[in-house]
Amino acid sequence: MSLGKQALAGMIWTYSQQFGTQALTFVVSVVLARILLPEEFGLIGMLAIFIGIGNTLFDGGMTSSLIRTAEVNQEDYSTVFYFNLVCSIIIYGILYLCAPLIADFYSQPSLASITRVYGLTFVISAFGAVQNTILTRELKFKKQALITFPAVFIGGVIGVLMAYKNWGVWSLVGLAITNSFFTSFFLWVSSKWHPILVFNKDKFRQHFHFGYKLTLSGILDIIFTNIYQIVIGKYYSAGQVGYYARANSLMMLPVSNVSGALSRVIFPIFSKVQDDIPRLKKAYKQVMQLVLFIITPIMIIMAVLAKPLIILLFTEKWLPMVPIFQIICASGILYPIHLYNLIVLQVKGRSDLFLKLEIIKKVVITIVLAITLYYGFYALLWGQLICSILALLINTHYAGKMLNYSGFYQIKDISPIFLFSTIMGFAMYTLNLILIKQTNILQILVCSAVGVIIYLSLALLFKFESLNDIKNLILKK
Repeated sequence: MSLGKQALAGMIWTYSQQFGTQALTFVVSVVLARILLPEEFGLIGMLAIFIGIGNTLFDGGMTSSLIRTAEVNQEDYSTVFYFNLVCSIIIYGILYLCAPLIADFYSQPSLASITRVYGLTFVISAFGAVQNTILTRELKFKKQALITFPAVFIGGVIGVLMAYKNWGVWSLVGLAITNSFFTSFFLWVSSKWHPILVFNKDKFRQHFHFGYKLTLSGILDIIFTNIYQIVIGKYYSAGQVGYYARANSLMMLPVSNVSGALSRVIFPIFSKVQDDIPRLKKAYKQVMQLVLFIITPIMIIMAVLAKPLIILLFTEKWLPMVPIFQIICASGILYPIHLYNLIVLQVKGRSDLFLKLEIIKKVVITIVLAITLYYGFYALLWGQLICSILALLINTHYAGKMLNYSGFYQIKDISPIFLFSTIMGFAMYTLNLILIKQTNILQILVCSAVGVIIYLSLALLFKFESLNDIKNLILKK
């Protein structure tokens, strides 16, 4: 199958999986949010950094190395499998011992037992990590979709049933454990690959040399992505963490569906053309424009209609989440640009530069966080947006050098999207003021419809070619 057809098939099944699982996950989260309290979501949010670091450590960045390595065999896969498994067990042991310290840090005694049970997802997920990597490497996204959806469905059913039975925060733990178990189980039983009793030191060094830098970068990213939840949990309340975590999850729903899902196809595809700079640059430009063409107006629509949207979905007990969500949506617009610039560094094998940039960006975050913490909760959120903008300048500068596509020209090429979305946003805001006394669903439907019409009309008027560009990219032989 040609590269273009592989990309097309991969995108179709990746989006089928992503939209299907995310839709199901979203429905489950809405049901749980209506049953559970923000404080209960906040408790899980306090653990996000520890769970994220654990997942990053046991993977070691070595699965990314498997994807980008031209030739791999049974020894490569088995070596990485045993490394992941042993690391996951060690990490779980450390987390188990540190659970009381985590509970003391947040002054939440129940976090000790929650941490010890939730941490089991490390070990469970390690059993299916390599099988999932093989499917990604071989662009078998259809099979991934057929595996992921039933696992998410079973986990969602268990979580909702537990919530109805008044298990509280444990329903969220049960959902995570069940989801991890069935994902790994289905990957294991459906995969033709199974580990053999071999651990090749040369293979390990090869993949570890590439992977450890990504791991360190990943740990830094996890720490500083979740540092706001740590600070909020330490200095404010579990409820505030719950509002922040739920706002971030809602923002990431369209972002991960569009840019995150596509990145799973783009990484192996970009890896195949990593030495053809003109082709890589063209592919990057077209993908970035299309993703932003979709995500930017969605973020604007969600921010303008935040109040009726949140009341409709989660009920009025979640109203304090509205201003938090509106600020976070601005960061969501920039997410795809960060993501695809960093993918360029990975496919070019510059994990060293990847790590260096992560360190620089984290220093910036630390400085901004230290300044804004003094001014209160919402200053923290605006500081997060400032950090995202500064990180964007750093990422586009270095990745742009590799593509001969500077940050200035990247911003120039996507500026019409921001302009169209801004005009749409002002029109929607004005209309929403007129409809303020109408039902929430009417406000959402009318304002969204008008906004989409305005946005698409502007795109057609100025002949924006994102859709045609991506079509040409996919069908290119």
